[in-house]
Amino acid sequence: MSRGWASGGPRSPVRDSKPAAPAAPQAPDPAEPAAPPRAAATPLPAAASRPSGIRTLPAPAPALGLHAVAERIAVLTADWAPTAGRILLGVVFAWFGYHELLLPGQWTQYVPVISESSSLAVIMVLVHGWVLFVIAAALLAGIAPRLAAAIASVLMLEIVISLAVTGLSDTALRDVGVLGLALCLTGSKNQHLVLRS
Repeated sequence: MSRGWASGGPRSPVRDSKPAAPAAPQAPDPAEPAAPPRAAATPLPAAASRPSGIRTLPAPAPALGLHAVAERIAVLTADWAPTAGRILLGVVFAWFGYHELLLPGQWTQYVPVISESSSLAVIMVLVHGWVLFVIAAALLAGIAPRLAAAIASVLMLEIVISLAVTGLSDTALRDVGVLGLALCLTGSKNQHLVLRS
C-alpha cells in the first residue's frame, strides 16, 4: 500500500471539494456612481400574445386635413390659372369680334374722331372685329399664346384710351380689368392645352 493512501495524504480534489459559502454582500463604494435601477420586464404587445389564426384589419388611413386640401387646390390653381385666363380672354374677344362683324353699325359710336354715321367708321369696326376674332382663335387654340396676349394687350389699351377720352365709365373700368388679364398672360410661361408656343 502506498504511503499516500495509508497516511491520509493528498486526495482527489473532486472528493475533497466542499460547496463554497456565499460571499457576504459588500457595502457600495460612495466614490462610484450608483448603477441605474433595473427596468421591469416589459409586457409583450397585444399582437404577439394573439393566437396566430386571428387576423385584424389594417388601421384606416388618416383623412386629409383642410390644410392639405387647401395646399392641393393652391397647386392646381397656380398650374391651371394662366390656361383658364387665356381661354376666358379668348371667349371675350370672340364674343365682341363676332358682334362687331355681325352688326357693325351698333359699334360705330365707339370709333374715336370719325363720325359714327360714316362708312369709314363701319369699315374700321369690321377690321376691328376681324382682329378680335383672329386673336380669340389664337388664344383659344393655344397658338403662340404669349404673342396673342401681347397683341390683345395693345388692342385693349387702344380701347381703354378711346373710351377714356369720352369720360370715365363702367365700360372703361371693365376693359381696364381685361387689359390687366391680357398683360398677365403676356408674361405667363406656364400654359397648358397649347398647340404651338
